[in-house]
Amino acid sequence: MHGALHAQAPDAARSVFVQAGAGESSVEVLGIGVRLPLGWQRPAGGGVLSLQLQAFASHWRTPPATGGGHRDLVQLGAVPLLRWRGDGGRSPWFLEGGIGVSVLDRRLETPSKTFSTRWNFSDTLAAGFNWGDARQHELSLRWQHTSNGGSNHPNPGLDVGMVRYAVRF
Repeated sequence: MHGALHAQAPDAARSVFVQAGAGESSVEVLGIGVRLPLGWQRPAGGGVLSLQLQAFASHWRTPPATGGGHRDLVQLGAVPLLRWRGDGGRSPWFLEGGIGVSVLDRRLETPSKTFSTRWNFSDTLAAGFNWGDARQHELSLRWQHTSNGGSNHPNPGLDVGMVRYAVRF
């Protein structure tokens, strides 16, 4: 019964993830994190809407603003996510989105973008699916936008596309 319950509700379990991607200004991202269910879910649009929290650490590799070589930055963040899963919550497919906060260990400076702050908002949109005997595996395509939301200038923002693999624990 326990396995069948999880097969129908993969969003009620914790998971760890790895993700990688690339974005504007030749930024490359590699990250790890954890997704925690927050115990809230509601029927919505023929599916189930649930609330989760993702906490992550990412390594950003950027071209430097001047000179040769690359520059390495670390981003830490926490983003509450709303996840919608169709077919009354039974579909292997899901959509999710959220807005949270993140901090970089130093300001981003590339040849084409300069952030004015280390603290930023981190917006996420994603689509993915689960598979496995208990639907414990997850793969998603993600878009992450990082900017200070206009709290300081300049505020160029940065968009990154990523692929994420997650497994429940």
